[in-house]
Amino acid sequence: MSVLFAKGFLAAGYASGIKESGGLDLSLVTVSGNEPAAAAATFTQNLSAAAPVRVSKDHMDRSSGRIRAVVLSSGNANAATGAKGLADAKMMCDLVAAGLGATPDQVLVCSTGLIGIPMPSEKLESGIPKLVRLLGNSPTHGLNAAQAIMTTDTKEKLVALQGSNFRVGGMAKGAAMLAPNMATMLAVLTTDAVIPDEFLRSALRAAVDDSFNRLVIDGCTSTNDTVICLSSGKGDHADPDEFKLLLAKACRSLAMQMAMDAEGATKCVTVKVVGAQSDSDADTAARKVAGSQLVQCSFYGEDAYWGRLASELGSSGAVFDIDRLQVSYGPIVVAKEGTTSEFDSAKLKGYMSGRELEVVCDLGLGNGSAEILTTDLTPGYIAENMRTS
Repeated sequence: MSVLFAKGFLAAGYASGIKESGGLDLSLVTVSGNEPAAAAATFTQNLSAAAPVRVSKDHMDRSSGRIRAVVLSSGNANAATGAKGLADAKMMCDLVAAGLGATPDQVLVCSTGLIGIPMPSEKLESGIPKLVRLLGNSPTHGLNAAQAIMTTDTKEKLVALQGSNFRVGGMAKGAAMLAPNMATMLAVLTTDAVIPDEFLRSALRAAVDDSFNRLVIDGCTSTNDTVICLSSGKGDHADPDEFKLLLAKACRSLAMQMAMDAEGATKCVTVKVVGAQSDSDADTAARKVAGSQLVQCSFYGEDAYWGRLASELGSSGAVFDIDRLQVSYGPIVVAKEGTTSEFDSAKLKGYMSGRELEVVCDLGLGNGSAEILTTDLTPGYIAENMRTS
């Protein structure tokens, strides 16, 4: 049931005409009743942040993180759109607030799509009031809300997790421009857990760092990245440790779904670096490997070309000694002490043909470790991104 799995929420999706396809393009998630929810949010670090990001940051500050609704649009990023873009983002919040009897600063706004194209304001003005009237709490409402934020996604991304006495639900979109510090991705998570506001914020930051910020598809950081978590407080007091673990699990699930649905991807790959001098070094090295186009091409070719991994590790900036390096593709060790080792070629070929792969690079220098999620680089990705329409 996505964002409606947790108690105390309503959702809707509507086709306003922003998308030329006529598909669902407006989404709304609200707290049921008249009281705002505790909210936490993280945003892109791109200095070209889109108008919706700027407005949502301002509303989070003005409302002290007490939010009634999140309105989202797809088909247009409302980025690099100047004063009109800011006015459109604010208008989206105003229209939702009017429909709910809330104040505009209790509404957050997200958009995704093409950059630099003015929003069709008239479609927002006519569509958002209809969107508000469609709010409900059935599975169909939740599914429509999730489908309405899709762009090049081929499927909706949903999560629903049950804790001992609380629930976490969520929806997300994202299929490209996926890099550290989030991606061309939007995510809305909901929970009915009773949890202190500051802990909600710290738990979301930790969950994002351990999931969306460990996803590298093409090295590009989007203008619109936003992750929002709303807590209705309609459940019971949650154990803080359990809540933190469940929220992190929900974010990891959504991040994995994004990787599995990345534009043109045929492989989802976990790159692990272990044996580094520090966790920081391991993270630096893993990101360099995961973001390498040469490495990603080798995944697409199902070629366990470990020399490309060694080259990226050696230029990553992490402490590195080629003579200590061991590389494994899944359970198969292909290199020890910096040279190729004997292995079963047929077994390796079978492993590389799989949809999900794991690569482990042991630097042999310490106890530091890190992992990054990535995909292969394929002709399908190029075909999708060589045009804007």
